[in-house]
Amino acid sequence: MNDKIKILYVSPEAVPFAGTGGLGDVAGSLPVALNYKKDMDCRLIMPLHKAVKQEYREKMEFLGCKDIPVSWRQKYMGVFRLKMGRMTAYFIDNEEYFGRDNLYGYFDDCERFAFFSRAVFEALEFMDFMPDIIHANDWQSAMVPVYQDSFYKLPVKTVMTIHNIEYQGQYSAFCRGDVLGLGEDQAHYVNWGKDINLLKGGITCANLISTVSPTYAQQLRDPFYAHGLDGLINEYSFKLRGILNGIDNKLYDPEKDTMIAANYSAKDISGKAECKKALQEEMDLPVRDVPMIVMISRLVAHKGVDLLRETIDGFLNTHDVQFMLLGTGDPFYEDFFRGLEERHRDQVRSCIMFDRALSHRIYAAGDILLMPSKSEPCGLAQMIALRYGTVPLVRATGGLNDSIQDCSLGDGNGFVFGHYDAHSFGFVLDNAVQHWYDRDNWEKLVKHDLQEDYSWNKAARDYAQMYRDLMM
Repeated sequence: MNDKIKILYVSPEAVPFAGTGGLGDVAGSLPVALNYKKDMDCRLIMPLHKAVKQEYREKMEFLGCKDIPVSWRQKYMGVFRLKMGRMTAYFIDNEEYFGRDNLYGYFDDCERFAFFSRAVFEALEFMDFMPDIIHANDWQSAMVPVYQDSFYKLPVKTVMTIHNIEYQGQYSAFCRGDVLGLGEDQAHYVNWGKDINLLKGGITCANLISTVSPTYAQQLRDPFYAHGLDGLINEYSFKLRGILNGIDNKLYDPEKDTMIAANYSAKDISGKAECKKALQEEMDLPVRDVPMIVMISRLVAHKGVDLLRETIDGFLNTHDVQFMLLGTGDPFYEDFFRGLEERHRDQVRSCIMFDRALSHRIYAAGDILLMPSKSEPCGLAQMIALRYGTVPLVRATGGLNDSIQDCSLGDGNGFVFGHYDAHSFGFVLDNAVQHWYDRDNWEKLVKHDLQEDYSWNKAARDYAQMYRDLMM
C-alpha cells in the first residue's frame, strides 16, 4: 500500500454525482480506471452540490468541519466521504456556495471556487489521505496550484488539466486580493491585463499541464485555438502533455443497454435496424430504410453548427435521408433547427432538450453521426457513436483527429474533412451517404466500429505513466 502513488483528483463536477458535460464524465471515470492499477490510489474531491442525490448523501460519512479563509472571510467547510466500489470521493460542504440549482453561472463564481480550491488543502486534516499529486481541472480549480505555491507549500506535485481553454475564469482585478487573497508578491500568477485569469494561474504554477488529446495539446500553441493564452502555453510547453480521454464502456454498451429497443453486437448487428425502426415510430417519422443522420451536441458556434445552416436544407432536398438532432444551446441555433423540422416534416426531428436516455436511443438508431466542429478539445460523442456502430463524420481537429481515421479508401473508422467550410463538409456528407448504399461494405464498417476500443483503459495507462514520470 505504501508503494502506491496517491492522487487527489480535484473537479468541480463528476458523474454520477453532479455533471454538466465532458469534465463530469472524465472525473467520474478516470479515478476508477486508475484504481485498477496496482501502484495507483486515486481519490476524487468535489463540491457537495445541491444536485447530488439523496441516495448518495445517505451513504456519506461526515469527517469533520472548520471555518476556512476566503481572503478576509471565514467560511464554513464540512467534509464528507463516500466509498463506492473502487471510488473514494470526498465532498466539500457549504450551503451558501453550493446549495444552488445550477453548478455554475453565478455572479460570485470566482469566490465559490476560490473557497473550493482552499478547501482542497484545508480538508486534508480530516481525510487520513496525504496525496503525492493533486490534480486540478479547468478554471474552477485552477487556484489549487497557485495556493500550493503561495500558501500551503506541501510536499506534493500539482497537475493542471485544460479540458477547454475557451473557459478561463476571467474576473475583475478587485477579486485578486478581496476574493483570492493574493498579495502583491503573488499577483503576477493571475494578472491578465487589467483583470485576472484563474486558468493562467494554474498553468503558471502547476508542475505539469495536460490536456485532453495530443492534437489539442499542439493546437493550444496556435492563437486560433488558444483564446489569448497561446503565448503562455508556448512559454510552458515543456510541461504540456496531451492524453486522449476515454468513455465508460459499461455505460455505453449496445449489447446490454436497457435504454435501447434491441441489443446488438459486432457478432449480430440485426438489433441496430430494430433500434432505427423503434426511433422512427417514437418520433413519428416514416418507417423507411434510409440513411439516418444524427447529431447530439451543444448548439454553439464551435460545434460547427454554421456548416449545417449553410448546407442541410439543400442536402435534404436532394437526398433521401432522415436527420435527427438532440441538443440545446444558442437560441439562434435552436430556432434554426425547429424551423428545419417544420420545413422537412417527413425527414427531420429536432429535439431541443437534454435527455440522456434519448441520446442512447439515437446513438443506437443512427447510421452517421455529425461532428463538424470548428474546435473540439477531445470529444466523446464520436467515441460513443463508434461504440454503437454509428459511423462518425468529423472535422480533423483536436481529439476528433486523434480518434477518427477516414475510411473512404478502405481503412479507417469514419469520414473526415479538413477545411472548415460548407463545401468540404457537404462533399464528405454526400460521400458518407453514398457509402451507406454499398450495404455489404457498410456492414463491415459498422462491425469494425463496434469493435473499436476507446475505453478508459488506455487513457488510464497514459495518465498513470504521466504520474509516474512526475514522481521521478
